[in-house]
Amino acid sequence: MKLGIIVFSSLVILLLLWVLSLRGKRKKAGFFGLAAYHYAHRGLHGDGVPENSLQAFRLAAENGYGAELDVHLSKDGRLVVMHDESLMRTAGVERNIADCTAAELSEMRLEGTAQKIPYLEEVLPIFAGKTPLIIELKPVRGNHAALSKAVCAMLREYPTLQFCIESFDPRVLLWLKRHTPEIVRGQLSCNFLRERNGLSLLLALLLTELSMNFLTVPHFVAYKFADRKRLSLRVCKRLWGVQEFSWTIRSLEEAKTASDDGALLIFEHCRP
Repeated sequence: MKLGIIVFSSLVILLLLWVLSLRGKRKKAGFFGLAAYHYAHRGLHGDGVPENSLQAFRLAAENGYGAELDVHLSKDGRLVVMHDESLMRTAGVERNIADCTAAELSEMRLEGTAQKIPYLEEVLPIFAGKTPLIIELKPVRGNHAALSKAVCAMLREYPTLQFCIESFDPRVLLWLKRHTPEIVRGQLSCNFLRERNGLSLLLALLLTELSMNFLTVPHFVAYKFADRKRLSLRVCKRLWGVQEFSWTIRSLEEAKTASDDGALLIFEHCRP
């Protein structure tokens, strides 16, 4: 009997700790004004318009969409808008952004077009006073603090810009929580147990299950659409009231499914 009580009590404690680990900020009505928009993934790209290009961002803003973009630090501290750390896929160059200076990056072109790799200060004016941005920070080699600090410093120069910041790296969110708690922050995630991306099993499990939320306390969770049925995400949304963004939506059917579930949309190759 005593053993049964101990086991039951232990299970209850573990369940309580798991629920507490999913803690986040309860969403506000209208979600800081961000809920009124859909977000073009890396800009409104396709049909010869490269992703994360100034052309793609202009098209998004002109069509009334917000946009999601990715930011890296160059070797000389410039804020580079690009999804991959490697330049091979988008610029055909076998180098990483962190190993390049701004001068070197300025010589490269996106996807064989005349479009240059943009810097964050070139993108922000396109959206200031118009539609919002989801800004994903992509730290490498432990530069999460330097990247976060530089981005936040630049964002202060655009008081009419609506934005939020997200990252897969909980250290970015922790920095934001400590230094700029007024900025809306979000945890990016997916099923890392299936897509390890070089992560250890423990870290893959923690990130998949949103188990770092108790430290970072995000305002939202941006979760991969295909993985949206994970129990940890469901509990985080329903119990803690955290806003969900769903990525990447690629059809109107997916858009309806995600919207019906209360998620905000990050989309590409369709126009919800």
